[in-house]
Amino acid sequence: MTPRLPPAESLTVEFKSDRKRLSDNELVEAIVCLANAEGGELWLGVEDDGTPTGLHAERRMLEGLPGLVAARTSPSVNVTVQALEVDGVSVAHIAVPKARSVVATSGGVYLRRRIRHDGQPECVPMLPHERESRASTLGLVDVSALPVAGATLADLDPLERERLRQAVQQYGGDRVLLELDDEALDGALGLTVREPDGSRVPPWLAYCCWGGRVPCVNGCPPTNSLSRCWRSRRCASTNSAVFRC
Repeated sequence: MTPRLPPAESLTVEFKSDRKRLSDNELVEAIVCLANAEGGELWLGVEDDGTPTGLHAERRMLEGLPGLVAARTSPSVNVTVQALEVDGVSVAHIAVPKARSVVATSGGVYLRRRIRHDGQPECVPMLPHERESRASTLGLVDVSALPVAGATLADLDPLERERLRQAVQQYGGDRVLLELDDEALDGALGLTVREPDGSRVPPWLAYCCWGGRVPCVNGCPPTNSLSRCWRSRRCASTNSAVFRC
């Protein structure tokens, strides 16, 4: 099916003028921007108001454009390019897939597309915490496994282990857990791991948020869902703020 020129830009539609020959860098950045959102379509040779003005004379050969984009993105973005005639002028329709990971230009530029307060789309820098959040959303990063700076095993409230044991006993969970001491229980739940020297590593983020004391819980990154859950509930125990979702 031949794509039809949309009436306006949106989160998934970008228009780029090519009257002065859009630079390759600007073109690749626009594609990265779309890929780091929901994907979409880039119309090259179309003004911001939706008026087709055509491709620059040096841009008429479009066969090498997918290769150029793949070579200048990391991981490579595989676009589909189609030459079209719209209102008597030549334009290029570039289909951009939604990236399965966070994408950058080969020069290390991270961008994402968003909608401004006035309803218009724009490309903005993708900050480090936004890249982490995006990777988590795509299932590429287990946020619960991220270490919390300054956390120690002492940050876990001992009452939370007892609550867990009581829940297992009352609701019929895996009763093998009842036979484990605290250290073995933490290991069985994947909340701590042993180093080669036999020591136990500091709590992972899931460990902290499961039963951490106030300083530990406050260290949870604001972009992860566990932190949002913690902020939405108030749970208290003696001398500690307890996270329970």
